[in-house]
Amino acid sequence: MTEFVPPGTRYVDLPSPFRMKRGGELRKARIAYETWGTLDATRGNAILILTGLSPDAHAAANAANPAPGWWEAMLGPGKPIDTDRWFVVCVNSLGSCKGSTGPASIDPATGAPYRLAFPELSVEDGADAAAHVVRALGIERLACVIGNSMGGMAALSFLLRNPGLARSHVNISGAAHALPFSIAIRSLQREAIRLDPRWNDGNYDEAHYPESGMRMARKLGVITYRSALEWDGRFGRVRLDSDRRDDEDPFGLEFEVESYLEGHARRFVRSFDPNCYLYLSRSMDWFDLAESCGAAPSARAPGAGHGGDVLQALARIRVERALAIGVATDILFPLQQQEQIADGLRAGGADARFLPLESPQGHDAFLVDFARFGPAVRGFLDAL
Repeated sequence: MTEFVPPGTRYVDLPSPFRMKRGGELRKARIAYETWGTLDATRGNAILILTGLSPDAHAAANAANPAPGWWEAMLGPGKPIDTDRWFVVCVNSLGSCKGSTGPASIDPATGAPYRLAFPELSVEDGADAAAHVVRALGIERLACVIGNSMGGMAALSFLLRNPGLARSHVNISGAAHALPFSIAIRSLQREAIRLDPRWNDGNYDEAHYPESGMRMARKLGVITYRSALEWDGRFGRVRLDSDRRDDEDPFGLEFEVESYLEGHARRFVRSFDPNCYLYLSRSMDWFDLAESCGAAPSARAPGAGHGGDVLQALARIRVERALAIGVATDILFPLQQQEQIADGLRAGGADARFLPLESPQGHDAFLVDFARFGPAVRGFLDAL
């Protein structure tokens, strides 16, 4: 069990106990975060970034950690999220292994890692934890909440469960609930991990690590994060040179695209904890905004929901302005989900816009296609 915490990470302690939506609670839990820019005298220039499944809180270089972050091109002085104007907070998701409390963390009750003793995790729990960080930093109302992928789910839950805590929202390749295709893909990823004998019901260590399961899970994920259009344009049917093939393996790597997936998977498997991956993946499958509850963690009953459908739930969110951005080639969070977000927020009174982009790079486009995403986010924030 390993945690992978970037240098310069800071922490906020969660209330103890921190009660979870589906029952169970955490004690002495914490959330990792990083910041950029300066909070102004009115504390009204703060932006919160909620991430996808695997990123840490290090979205961009800062004084505490000058290494480039996962959203380096989008965040910083003069960039689309301009830290000369905005004070930006990025949190690492509850349940992760990048500093926030998760299955790889030490359970204070036992002195050993939680592993599968970690309580059932929901997207709503991550949203509640992020809201606590915002309040702990003395911010009464955010200028904007920006959520990417799983972070788009968490952002909607954050807004529904914390009325008045933000005045605008940018949802990037997110969704108000999980679709069957996405659930199916993530189910296969989890199965690949659990069927690896070295997973051992979550009781692995560095010497006995479910590397094969994690490799397969990551490969399947990467295939769905991009698009067939990009795979074709980037790799075609180009075969590996003879010196890069294993001629003794009759079914070994033969095509460039296979080599790319293998390399990508091997870089990932030892940088993310398998149990954390399982918990976060399942939380996305469970997420349905129509089942979220607006009550504070200490006041709601475990598993409670307000009922109704997704559009009704979206219409209960109160923000002044919103932008939902999607990509036509995204098969994991398809465009109709971002359009639904804009429609629902508009029904609730927000000035909400849906922006479909023609990027060939699928779900991961927001991580690479800055020529399209940068102007869209900059234009929205400049108008605030």
